[in-house]
Parts: sequence; structure tokens; C-alpha cells
Amino acid sequence: MALSSKTVLARARACIALESAALAATAKGLDEEFVATARTIAATVAAGRKLIFSGVGKSAHIAQKLTGTFNSTGVASCFLDSTQALHGDLGLCADGDLALILSNSGQTEEVLRLLPLLKRQGVRIIAFTSNAESDLAKNADGRLIYRVPREACPLSLAPTASTTAALALGDALAMVLLEERGLTRDDFAKFHPAGNIGALLLKVKDIMRTADRLPVAPDTVSTQDAILAMTRAKSGSIALVQPKSGKLTGILTDGDFRRSALTGPDFLSRPVATFMTRTPKTVREDALGVDALRLFELHKIDDLIVVNARGQPVGLIDGQDLPKLKIV
Repeated sequence: MALSSKTVLARARACIALESAALAATAKGLDEEFVATARTIAATVAAGRKLIFSGVGKSAHIAQKLTGTFNSTGVASCFLDSTQALHGDLGLCADGDLALILSNSGQTEEVLRLLPLLKRQGVRIIAFTSNAESDLAKNADGRLIYRVPREACPLSLAPTASTTAALALGDALAMVLLEERGLTRDDFAKFHPAGNIGALLLKVKDIMRTADRLPVAPDTVSTQDAILAMTRAKSGSIALVQPKSGKLTGILTDGDFRRSALTGPDFLSRPVATFMTRTPKTVREDALGVDALRLFELHKIDDLIVVNARGQPVGLIDGQDLPKLKIV
């Protein structure tokens, strides 16, 4: 029988509430064992060794996700299939590695069979489970315990709140280590060269126009000379600078040029400073590409001058370049 709309929403909210309860219980239950595990992982990484995640069923999916998370933060990690490990995949394990073995019950047969094999390889083991009294927890070198008052499944069978809690606990561990190791946005970008993350973490200096594509002229030149420099650079604007210091004093855009033509027939011979936009919007060369994007959106501009620490123009970002770089 189909459930009513009211019942559907009630059941959905109850499911989310149960998973939230598992997260709250897990957060509250964190203790020195969590700290010890974080220290052990840090020491493993410092020694040039890797993390090995393993599990069966839904725990395997969580293990694979956490493998990706740790890899993305520069911690060498791999997933070990508990079954395939018995048929040759143990070869990826090396003395000094650290295995985080996921099992909600801590009694999964395939996982327990794996423990002595890993220890024989010189691999230390962290039990990642909700059952602190399980054989997995008792035979491990360390423990990560998550708390699950109740599964969200109405049959109390499908892993729901338990997988949510395990994933959150693993993410928390990864983020603590990320901060402790001092990982920067630049470091993170190195591990995400493609996709939205890589694009958003591009630096302005990586996307700006330079050299022949960056028209720059003293603010004392004529409007005609400024327009010629813009044309040669195939640019819609030109950066204008103080002759001696080279510091940016203004910008002349296509719009400024069209408006200057309305001032009289001699507009081309008049100083470009007469028509330039003074104190234009700028961005530093060491800023992120997404910071430049925000300036384009906030000020509704078509071109953005890039300056160095001395306020001198070193690049130009044309708004038409942003879609090509998949920043927008």
C-alpha cells in the first residue's frame, strides 16, 4: 500500500534524525584513542609509509571513499579488498604500513581472517568499528570507535546510521590531519588538477594575459596612442601607469573610448588621462582565480587589471577568458 505524503515525510525525517543521533553520539564519544590514532597516522606518513583501508560490503564502500579522501590530502592510501587479499593482493602491503579495517560488528569473517596475514607483513592495524568488544577491536593495535544508538532502517538490518557515522569519523580524522600537517589551498590544488576544485584553486597568475597581450602605456600618452596599443594587443582595455614609478593610475576601456568620441573632434589628440577610469578595480597576482571571478560578478566589469605588490600592472584578465577556464 502506498504511503501518504505526510507519512513519507515523517519517515524520512525520522531516518535523518536517527543518523544525526549516531553522529552526535560518535562526536561525544571521541577520546584519547582518536588522538592516538591521529598520531599513529601522522607518524606513518612521516616515515614514508601508506595507509591501507579495508572492509566488506557497505564498509568496503566507506573504506574506498576514505581512501580517496586521504589521497586527496596528500596521504598515500590504498584500498585492499578483503577477499582478493587472500589471492595475491597482500603484495601491496609493506612493513610499516598502517591498516584501518572497517567492520560495523567487528566480527566479519573475511576481515578477521585478514588480521594475522597483515600482522605477518609487518602492518599495524586500527580497528574501525562500532563494537569495542569485538574480536577486531581486541586484536588491533588501536581503535576508532563510532557510536550507533540505532540504525535508521525500520527493519534494523540495512547499514544506515552506522555507515554515516563511520564516514563522518573517517572524514574527521582526515581533516584533523590535514590541519596538523599544515596543508594549504595550493597543496590541495596539486592533488586536484582537473574538475571544479582544480579550476577554482587556480591562481590569477596562471590565467592572466601577459607580455604582448597586456597593453600598458604611460597615462601621459594621447588617446590615439592608447587605442593603437589596445588594438595591437587585441584587448578591450589598456592599463595606464605613472611614467616614473610604473604604478597603475587608471584603465581605458572600449566603453571609455566610445564616450571620449562624444567630447569633440580632437578627442584622439587629447591626453588619455582625460578619459581613463581612475583607481580601477584590480586583483593581486597571487590571488585565486575564483577571487577574480567574484570581482567580475560584483562590479559588472569586463576586464580586470592584475597588479603586483607595488601596484604595477603585470597582467590582465578578460571576462571572456573565464568560461574557457571552466571557473564559471
